[in-house]
Amino acid sequence: MLKSVGQERVTGSGEDPRVVELHTAVSRLRRALAGHPGRFPDRAVAEDELAALDAMARGGAPEIPRLRRSLLLIAGAIGSVSALAAALRDVRVAVDLFGEPPQR
Repeated sequence: MLKSVGQERVTGSGEDPRVVELHTAVSRLRRALAGHPGRFPDRAVAEDELAALDAMARGGAPEIPRLRRSLLLIAGAIGSVSALAAALRDVRVAVDLFGEPPQR
């Protein structure tokens, strides 16, 4: 069951569904990356940033600029590995749920 708390929606367990979605998407991409046999030079960068996103999701209130920075680093590291495109898209969608970073 979802209910509103101010502007945010939370699940019956009190978790923000955006955080749950981010954690789910990051887990999926981590599994896809781990199972991908190909080698590419920035694989470690992608793995490190996925770990950072996972930690932010577990922390509960990720910072939007940091989320977006990690997403860009992951996308750059994975490059054009088409086998990972759907899982990467899911991470982008999950990050977008948090909205745009504040304008400077």
